[in-house]
Amino acid sequence: MSKFPLRVIFAGTPDFAAAHLKHLINSEHQLLAVYTQPDRPAGRGQKLQASPVKQLAEQAGLPVYQPASLKDTAVQLQLAALDADVMVVVAYGLILPRAVLDTPRLGCINVHASLLPRWRGAAPIQRAIEAGDANTGITIMQMDTGLDTGVMLASVNCPIGPRTNAADLHHELALLGPPLLIQVLADIESHRRHGQMQDEKQANYAHKILKAEAHIDWRCCANELDRKVRAFNPFPVCFSMLGGERVRVWQARPLPSEAMPGAPGTIVRIAEDGIVVSCGEGVLAVEELQLEGGKALLVTQLLSAHARQAQFAAGRRFDLPTECVS
Repeated sequence: MSKFPLRVIFAGTPDFAAAHLKHLINSEHQLLAVYTQPDRPAGRGQKLQASPVKQLAEQAGLPVYQPASLKDTAVQLQLAALDADVMVVVAYGLILPRAVLDTPRLGCINVHASLLPRWRGAAPIQRAIEAGDANTGITIMQMDTGLDTGVMLASVNCPIGPRTNAADLHHELALLGPPLLIQVLADIESHRRHGQMQDEKQANYAHKILKAEAHIDWRCCANELDRKVRAFNPFPVCFSMLGGERVRVWQARPLPSEAMPGAPGTIVRIAEDGIVVSCGEGVLAVEELQLEGGKALLVTQLLSAHARQAQFAAGRRFDLPTECVS
């Protein structure tokens, strides 16, 4: 028999999860408790910092639990005592064992930032951009013991534009996810009855982003490097070495139709809208960059100083990474 409003446990950690928690707080549902990752050191002082979800939950006066793991029996008993109808999980960061998945009356549902099964795993937003996908979206699924393998309850599409970066896409998906979650919760038993199995043949794993991947290999084609720059903005941000100095590339634009007048990594020219660099195929116009100790600047701002013009003069060459990271 359906119960409404639902008794809900929420589990999540970053800003993306907090956007969903905010909608739940303002909904008719009864939030019993919020689970989030333990406080972590952050900033230059490495002081302990509460997650965005914890900060929002405390502002709303909700009970907050921060176990290091959900595998502990005492933690599981504490969760069971809440007597929830459903547990909503959004970018929580901890594995939910079978005992937890089976505890709420209607199980656990997850809000995932991909059109499953296209990108399962830790970095679906970044990998979708990096792969050149034309669209992505939000999928809400019934959780099982696999990694993002559960039955799909609902989804919504989101296009990826030719200039979309990870920050842009994160923002768009954070707007699309919460209304879809509320829609599913409004008739969750119907969504469960009509859920769709995932096609395993279409599944890909969105590996966690490694900082080493951000090192630009100019031997790649300009289109590929453009996608990587956008995928890794705002983290970890692509970079290249020039004369022993790290140059972080925040924004770039491919010019694949141009000839390659120099070896990969060679600065071809300085244009009003960017520093044009030769790639393995085509050229890449670096439009926004950041030097060590400075802030991110448009090329027009950075090159206003004569010394900087010499630093990025045509013919100079960015270093190539010694190893390729795939």
